[in-house]
Amino acid sequence: MSKGTILAVDDEPDILIALEDLFEDEYRVLTSSKPEEALDLLRADPDIAVVVSDQRMPGMTGDALLAEARGFHDAQAILLTGYADISAVIAALNRGGIIGYVAKPWDPTLLRATVRNAYERHRLGRDLATERALLHGLLDHAEEAISFKDAAGRFIRLNARKAALIGGDVASCLGRTEDEIAGTHEAREAQAADARAISLGQAGSTVIASGAVGAERWSHVIRVPIRGGADEVTHLATIERDVTEQKSLEARLRQSDKMQALGTLAGGIAHDFNNLLTAILGSLELVGPKIADQPRVKRLVDNATGAAQRGSALTKRLLSFSRSNDAHARPVDPNVLIEGMSALFGSSLGSLVRVVRDLEPGIPFALVDPDQLELAVLNLCINARDAMPEGGTITISTRRADIQDDPDLKPGRYAVISVADEGTGIPPEILERVCEPFFTTKAVGQGTGLGLAMVFGLAQQAGGRLRIRSEVGQGTHIDLALPQVEGGSEGVSVEVVPTAPPAAIPARILVVDDDEEVRHVTASFLSDFGYDETEASDGRSALALMEQGHGFDLVVADLAMPGMTGVELAAAIRQRFSGIPVLLLTGHAEAVQIPDDLPVMTKPFASAELAARISQLLEGAA
Repeated sequence: MSKGTILAVDDEPDILIALEDLFEDEYRVLTSSKPEEALDLLRADPDIAVVVSDQRMPGMTGDALLAEARGFHDAQAILLTGYADISAVIAALNRGGIIGYVAKPWDPTLLRATVRNAYERHRLGRDLATERALLHGLLDHAEEAISFKDAAGRFIRLNARKAALIGGDVASCLGRTEDEIAGTHEAREAQAADARAISLGQAGSTVIASGAVGAERWSHVIRVPIRGGADEVTHLATIERDVTEQKSLEARLRQSDKMQALGTLAGGIAHDFNNLLTAILGSLELVGPKIADQPRVKRLVDNATGAAQRGSALTKRLLSFSRSNDAHARPVDPNVLIEGMSALFGSSLGSLVRVVRDLEPGIPFALVDPDQLELAVLNLCINARDAMPEGGTITISTRRADIQDDPDLKPGRYAVISVADEGTGIPPEILERVCEPFFTTKAVGQGTGLGLAMVFGLAQQAGGRLRIRSEVGQGTHIDLALPQVEGGSEGVSVEVVPTAPPAAIPARILVVDDDEEVRHVTASFLSDFGYDETEASDGRSALALMEQGHGFDLVVADLAMPGMTGVELAAAIRQRFSGIPVLLLTGHAEAVQIPDDLPVMTKPFASAELAARISQLLEGAA
């Protein structure tokens, strides 16, 4: 440990030598016989802890020297004096800011004790100044809101961040409680939590939310009671950290897990439902020719077919919620798509809202996935309905727009789909965040926060844009602009359902499906085409039949089967029976990873689609 430094000042050299001899064992001693020189030494050495100065010196008295030094140095000052008049000594002490004096001739023990006390006082002062600087540095530069309060909850120290959170500045907060400063519900709760922490005498933490619903600010607050000499709690330290982003990430993770589970559930439901629809639609198609001369029965069958086809459309919409469902963009007429959603609006929006359409004829076709666009429009309408809890009108309109000066869009012609409501509107602070993934203002369990994010993503992917205008109490207007298909709407093909052709090449076909009804319908289709068909209920049975040498020319297999999937069956057939093609049928393409070189058909399917694929595969194999 290095020695402390003292400065001895006296115009008599003998006294300086005596002082140096007295203190050199304990301190580093500097000496000066001239007051001006002593001031220069003080300016040059900030580590000088104590100045011991004679009072009567030519040119400057000791108290004048020490008073001037006090203006730029923190050294403790001791006066050596031969004054007999105590009143003169007191005046000198007051003038120089001197902590003590020693009369000449001095008592060595007294002088050592006086200097030692002055040195300890200087050291403690330095330590206190360091602690104060560290505290102020922590308070001023910490990202957290930090405060220190007395046992009554009044601020004795706080940083600017904490002061700003409660609506004040540092100076105005000192000596006051949070409730006195802010007067809010949050401030009263914080004050009550402070009182509990002081009463319990234990450190603890809480997570609190403040602000408007949907734009909350989350804070993690740590409270640390500080005990005094008698072990009672005298003060409380609070450290408040903004954890809004962390809470948002946690919510996104939960929502991501929820949506992944929902996607898996949707896929499973779609697989089972598509199997049912395949059996229903296939059976209805097979029975059609048998009732051609019975118009009343045919009308009933046609009604059932239409209902099953609507069920197929609902299944496609269900799969649209699966995040692994890929988009398939093609030219779409927005007017036709919106007109086709009438039944969906009725079943999804309820009876409290009225949907009005204002569709401009002849607007451009857009290159988008129609299922995704349909889901986007439905999401916008559901949001509009939720903004009108008492009911109201949702207006869906379309128009063409020539956009030339938008920095976010390529110049050109666009189809614009608009959804407007008469609802509560969106506050500006929330409007900035509504397109963030998983952001929602709805209660837990009532919204995923993916609706507008999905619409925004659709617009971005298609090369368009999403614009939202809203005013609190006046409603919300959303525009979805989609670029026109190159070449306009010309050349957009209309899907024509082909008729089932007869078997062009005689063939034996093995049908493999664990669902008896679906297997029977598929085999019946093949029989009607003129093929020789055989049924198997699983992959192992199918391989056993093929091992028996039945000479199959093609295998039609379900994708998701217990024990052995369609992909595994196809791999086994390729290994053991080279050259026999395999056609996979699936109600949910993401159920199993399918190699790119395996042909796939999606359930439900029309007989003509199956016939065309069978014929194509047989011709390719031949």
